[in-house]
Amino acid sequence: MSTHSPNLLSRLSLALASFFSILSRPGFAADVERLRREGWPAPVAAAPVVAPVPPVAPVAPVAAPPAPIQQPQLAPETAALQLLGLLQREARFIDFVQEDVQAYGDAEIGAAARVVHEGCRKVLREHFTFEPVRAEAEGSRLTLQPGFDAAAVRVTGHVVGQPPFTGTLGHRGWRATETRLPKLGQGHDASVLAQAEVEL
Repeated sequence: MSTHSPNLLSRLSLALASFFSILSRPGFAADVERLRREGWPAPVAAAPVVAPVPPVAPVAPVAAPPAPIQQPQLAPETAALQLLGLLQREARFIDFVQEDVQAYGDAEIGAAARVVHEGCRKVLREHFTFEPVRAEAEGSRLTLQPGFDAAAVRVTGHVVGQPPFTGTLGHRGWRATETRLPKLGQGHDASVLAQAEVEL
């Protein structure tokens, strides 16, 4: 029901129209009389329309699907090739490893290894940040409690039973905490680790 109140002119027009309707239409007059006697009927809320629910056939329980098998994650090929390219550029790493060193003496190999070592170290320092896996000093005794991270700590020697294991730290291990490989340009072929050189 509207709560809007019509103005005087609207009420006058409505009164005149109603007057002539009462005179000419007996049914309308009866409705007006009933309205005056009983008052305006209270609004009735419409019952919500409920759609019929079709019967549901019983469903047999379905076994949960087996968990997907986790496939081993492989390092992105492009990143591996990019690292090889950096090692080749700064340390001639591929040249050194591909060379047959049997024909060279220890002094010659040592001199070449010093150059390769310096270049490799530069690449690692520039593009990676490392930290030891274990904080203890190498050679110290430690105990591995049950639930230790087997991906970060390898147990060697005479391994029997279940942890805790007590042993000597032979290597602290390394973990990469940050990688800063340069972004490749559009169309760069990462598989070209070192360009062929043509001297004119």
